[in-house]
Amino acid sequence: MAGRDAGTFDTSRHGAAAAHPDGLDALRRRPSPAAERRPGAVARLRDTTATSAGGIVVGYEGQRPRLVVGMRRRERNSVRWTLPKGTPNPGETLEETALREVGEETGLNVRIVEPLTSIEYRFVLDGARIHKTVHYWLMEPTGGDLADHDHEFEQVRWVAFDEAPALLTFETERELVAVAAQRLGGRPPAGTLDEEPAT
Repeated sequence: MAGRDAGTFDTSRHGAAAAHPDGLDALRRRPSPAAERRPGAVARLRDTTATSAGGIVVGYEGQRPRLVVGMRRRERNSVRWTLPKGTPNPGETLEETALREVGEETGLNVRIVEPLTSIEYRFVLDGARIHKTVHYWLMEPTGGDLADHDHEFEQVRWVAFDEAPALLTFETERELVAVAAQRLGGRPPAGTLDEEPAT
């Protein structure tokens, strides 16, 4: 190969395939898969919707209102504190879903006091762009024990309304808790137990 330009392809050894426009020269000029990736490929994501239902469970320590929050561990060193909620089973109304999911995730028996504002947000999962709506109700406990919560939360606890903003992970839930606090106006809703179930 001495004396030959290092950038020149030897057609004498590789014959017509090298000279043909569809041969090796063409392969050399073909862009890599990464280069062929079109801008805006994310637009191929399919759009879908999802619905969940949950609640803000309110109990009182004396005259101080508190609510139930739960902790999920997403990564080794990452946790999320959120309100209890879940996905409807076939045939359930949203109210039934909220009661069941809150009961399962907190270990408490609860009843609905009144509806709250719903939350909407978008995220991408498994090739889909999902628009999710979560419906919430203001709730009060009628019994149960936080120790009986299911596996969805690693930890469940009561937190004072004025401490919740510093603990809750998502801004939408912090805003919802502020709405619930305004609804309560510092007074227990009718029928609320004077003392919370065990923590």
